[in-house]
Amino acid sequence: MDPLMVSGVAFLAVTALVVAVGYLVRDLKPTRAEDRLQILTNTKTGSGDNQQQASLMRDSMSGISQKISSYFGSIGSLPLLLEQADSPVKADMFFAMTGGLACVGLVGAIIVQSPPPLYPIAAIMMGALPFMWIMWRRKKRFDAFSKQLPDALELIARALRSGHSLSSGLHVVIDEMPAPISTEFGMAYEQQNLGQSIDQALKSMLKRVPNMDLKFFVTAVVIQRQAGGDLAEILDKIGHIVRERFKILGAVQALTGEGRISGIVLMAMPIAIFIAVYQLNPDYMMTLFRDPMGKKMLAVAAGLQVLGAVVIKKIIAIKV
Repeated sequence: MDPLMVSGVAFLAVTALVVAVGYLVRDLKPTRAEDRLQILTNTKTGSGDNQQQASLMRDSMSGISQKISSYFGSIGSLPLLLEQADSPVKADMFFAMTGGLACVGLVGAIIVQSPPPLYPIAAIMMGALPFMWIMWRRKKRFDAFSKQLPDALELIARALRSGHSLSSGLHVVIDEMPAPISTEFGMAYEQQNLGQSIDQALKSMLKRVPNMDLKFFVTAVVIQRQAGGDLAEILDKIGHIVRERFKILGAVQALTGEGRISGIVLMAMPIAIFIAVYQLNPDYMMTLFRDPMGKKMLAVAAGLQVLGAVVIKKIIAIKV
């Protein structure tokens, strides 16, 4: 292996990591008063300096991040994705982490003397870790929101029966329930306090949290404000339906647990066997990369792996 190549790649990896650390240190500095006022005017909650600072970091993007996001249309909603995940980093830091980890993966593949065709795969896998982390945080936050939603609907229904307005019911949720639902309802409450209609504030919350049960709640509020009706009773029924759905979903998860584990094992086994055989006899496995027929076999194997993953996911993904 060329030492100059290894040194160059290592230098790029260290530089990217230093840039990422620099962004992190810069982002941890306290926000200015003008920044906090801008957060408030942009309908962010004032529940604490830490939440305001995190929201500001997510919403602001430097010129480089904007160019990258505009070039890749699928990443155009990166600030929204970071906000949905309640990420402590912003877009600049996210891109720096991605580039740094990609370089680390490339250096690691070179150090362990893996086949050269696997260098880009190692870099892509390591570079995808920040995105996987963001998606994990986003899913975890959405799941917590879904579990809290029935209790929140019951609180709003009780507030309505006590003679309070809908905005007062939202404030009860903010005071009585923990994050993330208190944070999202707090944003909606601040929006309607700053002059937006309650319908528009709830629709903005639905955009931040694309939850089907929340969509029922927002639709019920919009229809009730246009046509009238007993909103408290409607919210009680929605809360009951959501709880029943959770019971059915739990039963489905238990029944499909074996299928999920089988899918993980079947997807991981070819990769584990490839690594083990390569460690035992590298020349034997390198034939797959040198021989034209071996390259075709690798392409077919990769395609079948993807097809198998899609089929298994379709089998175990039962919507409730």
